[in-house]
Amino acid sequence: MASQETEQDRVSTGMSGLDDILGGGFDANRLYLVEGMPGSGKTTLALQFLLDGMKRGEKVLYITLSESESELRLVATRHGWSLHGVPIFQLVPPEASHGPEHEVTLFHPSEMELGETTKLIFEQVRQNEPVRVVFDSLSEMRLLAQNSLRYRRQILALKHFFGGRKCTVLLLDDLSSHAEDLQLHSIAHGVISLEQLALDYGAERRRLRIAKMRGIAFRGGYHDFIIEHGGLSIFPRLVAAEHHKEFHGEPISSGSEGLDALLGGGLHRGTSALLIGGAGVGKSTVALTYAVAAAKRGEDAVLFAFDEGLGTIFARADSLAIDLRTHFTAGRLVIQQIDPAEMSPGEFVAIVREAVEKRKARVVVIDSLNGYLNAMPNEKFLILQIHELLSYLNQLGVVTILVLAQHGLLGPMQSPLDVSYLSDTVIMLRYFEAEGAVRRALSVVKKRSGAHEYAIREFQLAQGGLHVGPPLKHFRGIFTGTPTYVGEAKPLMSNTDNGADA
Repeated sequence: MASQETEQDRVSTGMSGLDDILGGGFDANRLYLVEGMPGSGKTTLALQFLLDGMKRGEKVLYITLSESESELRLVATRHGWSLHGVPIFQLVPPEASHGPEHEVTLFHPSEMELGETTKLIFEQVRQNEPVRVVFDSLSEMRLLAQNSLRYRRQILALKHFFGGRKCTVLLLDDLSSHAEDLQLHSIAHGVISLEQLALDYGAERRRLRIAKMRGIAFRGGYHDFIIEHGGLSIFPRLVAAEHHKEFHGEPISSGSEGLDALLGGGLHRGTSALLIGGAGVGKSTVALTYAVAAAKRGEDAVLFAFDEGLGTIFARADSLAIDLRTHFTAGRLVIQQIDPAEMSPGEFVAIVREAVEKRKARVVVIDSLNGYLNAMPNEKFLILQIHELLSYLNQLGVVTILVLAQHGLLGPMQSPLDVSYLSDTVIMLRYFEAEGAVRRALSVVKKRSGAHEYAIREFQLAQGGLHVGPPLKHFRGIFTGTPTYVGEAKPLMSNTDNGADA
């Protein structure tokens, strides 16, 4: 009875992120197309694929018609790799040789017929008997073929040849001749498309998409990746439905009795809270009190700072006598600065996942969504990504606190984006003017996980952090910024606010 291939016949790509996207890697003994414009990362991906085979004791072969051996070795060196033991068969112009003693046989493609080139490739494969092969690139093959019919026949010949020798093959195509070659798509077992995007400002962004993969339930859509020292780091698109954890949804304290009372006991685990208000009104300080309170309980918390540096955060905490440094030094509260101009949204999600899954962070603060918005080229994609991220964090029992700065200080205010419907709790913080002074008020306008106060309370930022006063019952129009007094006595807090920006 003829043997049949089973599910265990999978080949690792050498990149954990890509293996995750493919559900385990490539099907063995198949031919795959990796396409992308020059600079998108095809060669680096291919080298990682071969080096992973070398680590597993497999024979490999790199066939190049476009790059020289010295160029490939330079790429490897820059990544800290060694190509010792990786056979490189190159077909390049004779002037690329440094002398007759050069160890690699050199041919000139323009002086050979396509059939002769293919024959030489077959001979190299028979001599080396590789398990993994990279063919770089198809552009030269397309030029030698001169017409699409002959080109397709030669690619089919390559496919049949490699299929009979139990090789897993990557064909690289730089798309220099055609924007998209659907002939290759139909022949290849799978297609990986790499893209490099140039934004108006900031570092370039790279992403990949599995355009086709026969018989594999892969994760569709675009996946961000970066090229760094050591190769490609690929960040699979987050699918919240794949992540669940049992947890108790009890409320957690903010460290402020007044705020906990306003929230009906506190924020519940597995929920998200949106702190919304004008610049400097106190949003970041409220978020920081939750992170510090978690550290005091012995839980890990992480704060992702898009807008402020560590120096500013520590200075604010010191001015309010919030013991941030102790917990930061002990490692219970991690503060990570994020530069949205240099980091893709997919990379940020990967950092959040690492904090939750490896560090076991129970409180996550994103300060602010305004900075996060700058990392996204389009607002509608930001909403979708935040929805998936919040769903993921909620299902793992994490308390997520989002900070969003509105435009303006007093009077009508606008938000750069509306994520209030995504959050389980919305806490509004506003300035208002009374008795010739600028004061602060907050109110819980939404809480899905339980009862809460509907009162508007004044609060101050003073020694010890957040101090919440009694309800402002005798004012009307506080959130307009210029309230009207309708009572007999003004129940305002004594003015001990130290004026620290928050």
